[in-house]
Formats: sequence, structure tokens, C-alpha cells
Amino acid sequence: MTKTLLSGMRPTGRLHLGHYSVVENWIELQKEYQCYYFIADWHAVSTAFDDTATIRANSRELTIDWLSAGLSPDRGAIFRQSDVKEHAELHLLFSMITPLSWLERVPTYKDQIVQFGAQGKDIATYGFLGYPLLQAADILVYRAFGVPVGEDQIPHIELTREVARRFNHMYKTDVFPEPQALMPKIKNLPGIDNRKMSKSYANDISLSATEGEVKARVQQMVTDPARIHKTDPGHPDICTVHTYHGFYNQEAQGSIAEACKKGEIGCGECKKCLTAKLNEFLAPIRERRQELETIPGLVEDILAEGASKARMAASETMARVREAMKI
Repeated sequence: MTKTLLSGMRPTGRLHLGHYSVVENWIELQKEYQCYYFIADWHAVSTAFDDTATIRANSRELTIDWLSAGLSPDRGAIFRQSDVKEHAELHLLFSMITPLSWLERVPTYKDQIVQFGAQGKDIATYGFLGYPLLQAADILVYRAFGVPVGEDQIPHIELTREVARRFNHMYKTDVFPEPQALMPKIKNLPGIDNRKMSKSYANDISLSATEGEVKARVQQMVTDPARIHKTDPGHPDICTVHTYHGFYNQEAQGSIAEACKKGEIGCGECKKCLTAKLNEFLAPIRERRQELETIPGLVEDILAEGASKARMAASETMARVREAMKI
């Protein structure tokens, strides 16, 4: 029997290069596992409950970005979380048996309460407290053995494992496996200012960026601040452009770094080289996006078909859950 994986993203707009390594990993996983990839629109509401107007449009943009990057709806299920009501049913049942203290100790809970509080927004709601439990339901309703996540999500996977153990023990069943966190092998690409790439920092490069937009973003990249003239010896290890060459121009990164150290290549020329490589990388993604955007009803059909596949698996799990709980 093929093992099942699950992962998802919140619909916050178009994807950027920092997301690409995640999607690239998802594409590889589709070759070996039964994969469920979902748009986490309910999770988006947990922090954007007062501004939900863009969630549906962002969900469409996210789907097109996934498809443009190469994710295949034929090798798994691509769907919207809110289209599979079993997620909500299992979340409700889990909420009846999960100690409040388990949710209060999740690190991201207090961290984000403080983070959003600093922005003048109160997210100390019942829904936000319970979103890690909804995440557990997302995973366990497909009885997933693994979840591709970043390091910051490890506490959420551990909570999911605890919930699975508690349910199985309480109802003397083996309905739920204990999922494993699957850590990415590729390190994260920084933003153009060398911080974490994020739309909220305005330091990202969109997967759908035009050639001109890519050029403008590369021009804004942080380089060696101590280097004033082209002939000054550079320090590539502290240069964001050098880091990007390591992702998109590996064959030339070493020689460019040596030339930089010797003052034989200027930052302008280095950025021009990187711009060409980034546009070469993004060209087929842009082309696929343009094609997909012209096909009427494509996104809606893919999401509907994915939701149908997901409901089939989720309903089987919920039948077992109800039987175990005798309800």
C-alpha cells in the first residue's frame, strides 16, 4: 500500500522564490507517495478573520503557482481545506479530548500573540489557540505517515503525534499512525536584504516576476558594504548576491567569488550575471502560468477533483473514528 503524505500552505498571495524549494520537494515526493496538498484557507482565517476578502482570490493564485512550478494534480490531490468538511469534524472531536495545556505550550502560540500584538492586532481567539489542533486533524484525517515541514513546525508535528497516541489509547484502537516530520534537505533562500524571504518584509522575488521586476530586485540586493570601488577586494561570504549564485549559478559561483576577492569583477557585473540566471530559471514558470491563466475553469476543476479524492480518503478515516468512539 502506498504511504500517504500531507502538506499545505496558507493562501497569502503569489509564491516567491523562497517557496520554490518547498514545492520542488513536493514534486519529488509525488513520485513515491500518495500526496495530499491543500490550500489552508481555514488556517488563513485564524489570523485574517477581520479581512477575508482576498482569501478566495489568493487561493486561485496559489494553485496556479503550484501548477506552474510543476506540481501534478494527476499524481495526488490538490484541494482547498474548506471543501473537505471532515477536517472540521475531526478537529471538533479532537477538541473534546485534548488538554488545554497542550495547546497553550505550543511555542508559536505565544510568539505570534506577541508578534501580532506589536502590530496592534489581537489574535488571542479560540480559533487561533486551536489552530495547531486543526493542523493535527488535517494530517490525521488522511492517516499520513509523514509531513514535509520546516523546523519551526516540529512542535506542531509532536502535538499531532500526542493527539494520535491519546486517541488510540483512549478508544483502544489503531486508527491513527504517528506521523513523522520530513525535514527539507535544501536550506532556505534568503530575501534580497539577507533576512528571511517574506512578502511582509517586501524582500521577496515572485515566481511570476517579469524580467524587469527581477532586474530591479537584484539591483536592490545587499552586497559587501565595505567595498566602495570595483577594484577593492570583496568579501563574497557576506554578500547576498553570492548566496543566490550558490542556488542559481553554482557552476560559476566559485570563479565569480575568486574574481570578487581579487577586485576583478564589480558588484554591477555580478548582479547582471545573476539577473540573467534568475530570468532563465523563471522563464518556463512564467510561460506555464500565462498558459494556465487562459484556460477557463481549470483551477476550479482541479480543486474540485482534488477535493473529491480527499473526501474519499477522509470519509473512510472518519467512519473508523466514529466506530472507535461508538458515536
